[in-house]
Amino acid sequence: MKLLRIKAIAKKELIQIWRDPLSLAMAFLMPVMLLFIFGYAISLDVDNLTTIVYDRDKSSLSRELIAGFRESGYFSVIKYAENAEDLNRYIDSGKAAVALWIPEDFSKNIRTGKNAELQMIVDGSDSNTATIALGYISAVSELYSQRMNGSRITPLIDSRVRVWYNPELKSRNYIIPGLIAVIMAVIAALLTSLTIAREWERGTMEQLISTPVKTPELILGKLLPYYLIGIIDVIISVVIVVFLFGVPLKGNFFLLIVLSSIFLFGSLSLGILISIVAKSQLVSSQVAMVITYLPAFLLSGFMFAISNMPKPLQIMTYIIPARYFVTILKGIFLKASPLRLLAVETMLLSVFGLIVFLLANRKFKKRIS
Repeated sequence: MKLLRIKAIAKKELIQIWRDPLSLAMAFLMPVMLLFIFGYAISLDVDNLTTIVYDRDKSSLSRELIAGFRESGYFSVIKYAENAEDLNRYIDSGKAAVALWIPEDFSKNIRTGKNAELQMIVDGSDSNTATIALGYISAVSELYSQRMNGSRITPLIDSRVRVWYNPELKSRNYIIPGLIAVIMAVIAALLTSLTIAREWERGTMEQLISTPVKTPELILGKLLPYYLIGIIDVIISVVIVVFLFGVPLKGNFFLLIVLSSIFLFGSLSLGILISIVAKSQLVSSQVAMVITYLPAFLLSGFMFAISNMPKPLQIMTYIIPARYFVTILKGIFLKASPLRLLAVETMLLSVFGLIVFLLANRKFKKRIS
């Protein structure tokens, strides 16, 4: 294997990328656009529950209860209903996620020491939001009850909870680092899936076959430019994630780049393999999207916990390289994990990259069919 030949192929590919504005846009603009779109669109935090209030009591105590919901920061009162039909209409139309019904004897029951009833209606069409809303409702109601009662019952167990790694419990902090893995998996495979197929479609493959360039040299030469682009994309993504989205990078930046390089090598090799097999840019790009985006998005654990998936799907996730890269990214970003704690994921990514690279070498034949 001669470095001069690899350099010549890499130079040719760089010129090809530079002359193709679409490839440049895909290489640099698409990752940034996807990061912006997904970063702002995906959030599991529930902090703006639209609420309609039907206060039949209209007393100082009922107003204090409403203020407790509003000042909690989780409920946004959008309307005070005049009748029960308003509650139904707002919940049915989706304008309100929560409805608060305060009966006319609410303050009277509190002053006389009776149980004061309170009706809360929650839109359960989004089960995640509804479950979180019920927890918020219970917390606000409990605080109000304690304030009205004037005393606090001492619990038998004093639990002191401490949250590590993401103390603010912001979903953005653990979703967005994993999002880098999804974007890089798609972009890397998509870019290189066009390389070999483009040579066949443009009729330039015959010229490459006639040269003394060997198969490993050809594939490495094709990979190198996109590897450099991938590393630049990773750096840009990390800068955006840290300085724009405010996600803390607690670990070693250089370790992140090194492990990202291993992941990129496997993803780029996968794209080359797809391009060799398909020999069509259209087919290659479609196949690359299907076998990278969907598995990386759904089965990598970046957003949906793998432990909550059915057993067959949990087993399937072990062949998804993005799963290991997501673990690496979350470990470095949130936990400052050293290499020894990420050794298994690093080894598996290395094995995946080596296997795919060898398959691409074996599949490519320097002859015209």
